[in-house]
Amino acid sequence: MKFTTGSAIIALQYACAPAFAQTQAQSGPVSLSETAVDAPEPGGDIVVTGTRDRSRTQFDTMAPVDVLSAAAVQSSVSGDLSDTLAQLLPSFNVQRLPAADGQAFVRPASLRGLSADQTLVLINGKRYHRSALLGTRGAQAPDLAGIPSLAIRRIEVLRDGASAQYGSDAIAGVVNIILDDSVGMDAFGQFSQYYRGDGKEYQAGARGGIALGDRGMLVVTGEYDHGEATSRTRQRPDAIKFQDQNPGLVVPNPVQRWGQPDEERIRGAVDAHYDLSDAATLYAFGTVQQGEGVTDFNWRHPVDTTSVFKPSAAFPGFSFLTLYPTGFTPRLGTTFSDYQANGGVRGAIGDRFTYDLSAAAGRSRIAYTLGETLNASLGPLSPTSFYLGRLEQREFNLNADFVYRLPVGTAEPVNIAFGAERRVETYQVSAGDPASYAVGPGAATGLAPNSNGFPGFSSAVAGTFDQTSYAGYLDLEWKPVEMLTLGAAGRYEDFSAFGNTFNYKLSARVEPIKGIAARATYSTGFRAPTPAQLNTSQTTQGLNTNTLEIFTQGRLSPSDPLAVALKAKPLTPEKSRTATAGLTFQSGFGLSGSIDLYQIDVDDRFSQSTPAAPPSGVPNPQHFTAISFFTNDFDTRTRGIDAVLSYAHRIGPGRASLNLAYNYNQTKVRSGISAAIPDDTQRRVFEERLPQHNGTATIGYDIGPVSLLARARYYGAWTDISANGTTQLFQRFGSIALFDLSARYAVTEHVSVRVGAENLFNTYPDEATNQAVRGLIYSRNAPYDTDGGQYYVRLGVTF
Repeated sequence: MKFTTGSAIIALQYACAPAFAQTQAQSGPVSLSETAVDAPEPGGDIVVTGTRDRSRTQFDTMAPVDVLSAAAVQSSVSGDLSDTLAQLLPSFNVQRLPAADGQAFVRPASLRGLSADQTLVLINGKRYHRSALLGTRGAQAPDLAGIPSLAIRRIEVLRDGASAQYGSDAIAGVVNIILDDSVGMDAFGQFSQYYRGDGKEYQAGARGGIALGDRGMLVVTGEYDHGEATSRTRQRPDAIKFQDQNPGLVVPNPVQRWGQPDEERIRGAVDAHYDLSDAATLYAFGTVQQGEGVTDFNWRHPVDTTSVFKPSAAFPGFSFLTLYPTGFTPRLGTTFSDYQANGGVRGAIGDRFTYDLSAAAGRSRIAYTLGETLNASLGPLSPTSFYLGRLEQREFNLNADFVYRLPVGTAEPVNIAFGAERRVETYQVSAGDPASYAVGPGAATGLAPNSNGFPGFSSAVAGTFDQTSYAGYLDLEWKPVEMLTLGAAGRYEDFSAFGNTFNYKLSARVEPIKGIAARATYSTGFRAPTPAQLNTSQTTQGLNTNTLEIFTQGRLSPSDPLAVALKAKPLTPEKSRTATAGLTFQSGFGLSGSIDLYQIDVDDRFSQSTPAAPPSGVPNPQHFTAISFFTNDFDTRTRGIDAVLSYAHRIGPGRASLNLAYNYNQTKVRSGISAAIPDDTQRRVFEERLPQHNGTATIGYDIGPVSLLARARYYGAWTDISANGTTQLFQRFGSIALFDLSARYAVTEHVSVRVGAENLFNTYPDEATNQAVRGLIYSRNAPYDTDGGQYYVRLGVTF
């Protein structure tokens, strides 16, 4: 690595908690052969995730760390960073979830098959805020789509429990996004489209970095992303029948769309630092995004949806058929904005002591609207569009981190890291239009209350909820002899909502032969329930595929009387125990690899109870047909294997690279049953919803100005699980392999063109038979894109 301001800057940049590595940018376009997971190489870049020792490379770490280069991050067609990670890392899964309320825009991602919020996300070593959306089974995770890919130098993914080092959420691992702070300018423009002609996406971005004399740097990045909708839909059978019975009406075909939403985002990032003196550097960095989108809901049949279209004594002579003679399809709209701002001062006092004092503020805000709908209980006074309300997540962190390297006369000094953190997390629900949650006079005659499709947030559920935590930690690393590295970490944390917790981690690495090492860790961990999970409620609607009737489901706070009647209890933290053991090697001729085994036990695992019929004798003013709530439901055990093999060498007139990665991941429920209904549904959710086998293979070849890249992605069998009123529907899907191909040509030293295709052979999975009555062709829960092949062209400029 090369540093421009001498050895003192090394101490500043890798001072603490983990800070971030910074290297000089390469000049000219980056070759496609560098677009796979980086494997350990001799003299490689310093790794800062999972360790607070500033001398560790990827090969030296005591736990497995994947390193994704900037070229790898930018090799994906998608502008969503979650998609990129899912393509590059077999242990990382993300779902599309079309027409799944807010999850169509903020999609949950999973590392090692665990919940989305059991993976901690950092930017430059600092905690990144959560999204305001509570997703699958109540998981509240960060929205990675808000981070501009052009601003990223690399991503480090720690595949190991790390709550003892970082605090809550780091059960599955840690994703640390390192921003690019190099001098120069990069820009790109990209167009992509699916083979079927829809889903056009337009992306553009620019990054500029300038030196602040010889003391610092300022880098600014901006991106624009506009994606048009896709549709993989058939006309619903009941819509076809209705059209045949009513030839004088024109029924839309299809009546509802299954596919990606219309969406537009603007993303930005800033990264700056300035040396005040040899002992102090000011720094600041942050990200921002703003966007909007729209997606479809289920079609309301003009005959079968009796809760809307039946005559009502409350409104004599009135029928909604005059407004919607062919039924209607509600359209959910969203506007969203995020920001994350970090700043502080870091430095070195002498050769042994470094410090980092920082503050951070983050916010996620999501507002919803609903169009082409109604509130049936209001009759002719009902609006046809509604403002549903707003969700907001705010976080404020204070951190003090220190490192002292204590000489003890051994191979290396003892690296003593210690520090403290104060974190305030606030969640706010703002009410929507009164008409969006009104229970009008028609409700007494059986007409549905609330805005139909997505009831608004009422004044009863609106409010502000917060939680404060304080933490202190100690993290030790020691190399007593050249072949052996030892580590121990402990963290005490106190939460205002439920009390305190202490977690620890023990690590070891031995290298008996130069270039071959064994490593192992054991750690305890936890994930604290968020204020949103502890306090909020939500109402959703869906279509029962047996009766073709709309059902209204309430996901209630565990303290709600209806939930308490179904045996809901206060939430407690999830607790984990993680063990990993593996081998890693590197050679002097370009071959390197690793294999790691892991076991993760999670107790009191967080889930959403199986929907149940409302209990009798308890007031049900919202007319729920099904009720669920968050609960500490299960104890699970996840076991798996991660294997990575890389080779890079000159072959013929060019340079070739090969990267293979494989993940086996199996989750079993050790104990626990749903608090509401003791059935098998929740067990199958944990054990079967994601593939056990995942793999990627990437081959690159560079020759002169031409770079070629081919990638294969393999996903094993998995089970689709879909809610259907108070029941669940299951369908098993087999394995699938998808292939990507791209070619890049360097027109000049500064200009390049890349063309390619993802899912080159236009492969589709089996059809989703359980949801066919809704017009859905492919499962919306698939852990891969089900829209078919996609081609793209990208123009890049670098100075």
